[in-house]
Amino acid sequence: MGYRYVFGPVRSRRLGVSLGVNNIPYKVCSYTCIYCQLGRTIRLSAERRRYSDPETVAREVAAALEEAGRVDYVSFVPDGEPTLDLSLGEEIERIEADIGARVAVFTNSSLLWRGDVRSELARASYVSLKVDAGSEKTWRAIDRPAPVLSYSLVMDGVRRFAKDHGGAVYLTTETMLVAGVNDSRDELERIADILAELEPRKAYIAAPTRPPAEPWARPPTAEKLVEAHEVFRERGLRAELLAAPEPGPPELVGDDPVEALYRTIAVHPLPLDTARSLLAEKGLNPEEGLQRLLSKSDVVEARFRGRVFLARRPAAGARAAPATRGTS
Repeated sequence: MGYRYVFGPVRSRRLGVSLGVNNIPYKVCSYTCIYCQLGRTIRLSAERRRYSDPETVAREVAAALEEAGRVDYVSFVPDGEPTLDLSLGEEIERIEADIGARVAVFTNSSLLWRGDVRSELARASYVSLKVDAGSEKTWRAIDRPAPVLSYSLVMDGVRRFAKDHGGAVYLTTETMLVAGVNDSRDELERIADILAELEPRKAYIAAPTRPPAEPWARPPTAEKLVEAHEVFRERGLRAELLAAPEPGPPELVGDDPVEALYRTIAVHPLPLDTARSLLAEKGLNPEEGLQRLLSKSDVVEARFRGRVFLARRPAAGARAAPATRGTS
């Protein structure tokens, strides 16, 4: 069957094999992060709306799981911020309770000040909270939030969720480090102090591994990543580095492997050689399949750190970059 909301399964550095749910239209987000692999945000908003249909999402998840076999998680990791969708809580409930699959949600944490968002996320088995900064100045420089948000409001929500639900869900955090923006020793210590309060099961430290929204957003040096790891460990955190590209999807589900690959690329830029191998495994001519992909108006080749990726083309009307990068 054709899928509107479901993609994958994909291999995840954190979750094993994960079936993805894309419940948000392309680049509707409360942040426009400088490192985002999907490009600049088109609609910057912190207002919740109904973006997806719970019945359709549940039906697609059930069908994809039957086709793909066992996966470790069904993951909400969409083209924007998943908690902006008013349907999220019902969809988590249907997948967890009715289908019997574990749900993971990756959120930028921006709406956790809302009680309804905290309650909905508490229905999931696994929740990943983004904490990229230990100060308002750095938060605005790296995450570039919607104007209605404030750092203190967001962090208060993060702390409340961890306090009220951190023991019931598998709670992790993720901190994306960008050279010269949030990787100073002082900023790392401030971030680590906040994370220590949350007591996550793991505190992931990430670096850009795919083409970012802003070409100047570069990963820190290896020495800086090691420093961050040690700073986190000094606070008693179970720190883990995520500085290598994720592996490609284990297989392509659906009637058309090219379309299945297209759905994955829309959310996860994929190395060209991985895409070629997956198409060959399905018995297709890889070059013909790649040509079909590249003939789509929103698929492009992008180079990053010496590798060629298939990625989604930045859309016209995306939010402009700020005049200055900001520093930590």
